Amino acid sequence: MYKHFFKRFIDFCIAFVALSILFIPMTIVALWLHFANKGTGAFFFQERPGKDGKVFKIVKFKTMTDERDTNGNLLPDEMRLTKVGKFVRSTSIDELPQFWNVLVGDMSLIGPRPLLVQYLPLYNKEQARRHEVRPGISGWAQCHGRNSLSWGEKFSLDVWYVDHCTLITDIKVVVITIKKVLVRDGISQAGTATMEPFNGHN
Repeated sequence: MYKHFFKRFIDFCIAFVALSILFIPMTIVALWLHFANKGTGAFFFQERPGKDGKVFKIVKFKTMTDERDTNGNLLPDEMRLTKVGKFVRSTSIDELPQFWNVLVGDMSLIGPRPLLVQYLPLYNKEQARRHEVRPGISGWAQCHGRNSLSWGEKFSLDVWYVDHCTLITDIKVVVITIKKVLVRDGISQAGTATMEPFNGHN
């Protein structure tokens, strides 16, 4: 009952209240990032697979510039990540616009993180089960290592959540996530600005 009805109702109510309260602070952050990103915008939109693999556009605060090399290729992530962007990412402020995705039903507050569309054909049958629920702003894998986990560990935790999606589990995720954000733990893998790409094997 919780998984199929009450969870969505709670998501909608919390997202609505959060967006109402955070509107002014988020506007200030957006202006700050607009200038830090050298006028390339404050929001990042990207297609991600949601429940049952249905693709939607996720929205986050943009933490990198669009700077390119002499051949027109984007510079590595760690070179484009601004000081402001690093702070916004390390405090997880970049995730706040996703309350909009939760409000419209693309995402949930808690669930497996939505990954890239190109990963869809790379999942095995068990890993693909992560799409049996809506993706979340935070999730069981997020609060047990976040980007410091290997892909195998991350997917195992995602599938565990699918089989144990209860109100108690979600409350645990919220509490642990808050602690993780406060200590800025597990933001990225060692030596990288973001998680290394998934190739179907790692």
